[in-house]
Amino acid sequence: MNRTSELYPKILEAVRAIQSRTPLRPQVGIILGSGLGAMAREATEALHIPYSEIPHFHGMTVEGYSGELSIGKIGDVAVVFLKGRFHRYEGYPMDEVVFPTRVICALGIHTMVLTNAAGGVNTRYRPGDLMLIEDHINLMYDNPLMGPNIAELGPRFPDLTEAYSRRCLESLEQTARDLEIQTTRGVYAGVLGPTYETPAEVRMLRTLGADAVGMSTIPEAIAANHLGVRVVGISSITNLAAGLSGRKLTHQEVVENAKLGAGKLQRLLQNAVPRLADIHAGSTAGAQS
Repeated sequence: MNRTSELYPKILEAVRAIQSRTPLRPQVGIILGSGLGAMAREATEALHIPYSEIPHFHGMTVEGYSGELSIGKIGDVAVVFLKGRFHRYEGYPMDEVVFPTRVICALGIHTMVLTNAAGGVNTRYRPGDLMLIEDHINLMYDNPLMGPNIAELGPRFPDLTEAYSRRCLESLEQTARDLEIQTTRGVYAGVLGPTYETPAEVRMLRTLGADAVGMSTIPEAIAANHLGVRVVGISSITNLAAGLSGRKLTHQEVVENAKLGAGKLQRLLQNAVPRLADIHAGSTAGAQS
């Protein structure tokens, strides 16, 4: 049996293990990037499960991630959080990188919120800014859908014309305005890592139309779209990309500067999650009428 044919049963096994521990059935999933894990602790009726207790999940190797799945409520909406993600640069194959994404989609969510810590390619950005992702550029030279298609997960050739839901993006923008939180729209470039980009690569990214750059998010966005789940993405800008600040980049700087935007991001999501659930309820009602 090859890796692909083994994958779907593994997803179902992980789903059953999670569902056996809580009656909550989440509607929204949130993947929390570097330094952004505190939000899950604000959920009510919360259950926290270490990755080590979920079948086929890995432990964490990157500083700033706790490696824990949480299910709780924000308002009346059941939410599942992933506090930590896996990366291609850690040596995991893509099917393992997106395995947690596929599991929380299989829990029944209708909307996925992807957050990340990113470097600012747009010269107007500063640490602490929040960029709402309107599109992405995949420069990882890999794709989680490579290999035989798993029909239970989605079609062979999924469309990514609207990889990030416009309605969800507009809802986040309105929520931010209501809270007087400044946000921008931008394009996220995903690179393989783990090295930070060279100044020449940053100039290339700017020429290609990228506003921020990071080493995650795109595989998860593709996997969730494949499963028919709406996706919305938010980058917390933690540093200016290489060559823009005049100093070398460090992961510690990324983790520390992620805290600058964490409070704003937490307020935004706490208020946006009920609205994201309303979007789904409205679209479902419209489809049935």
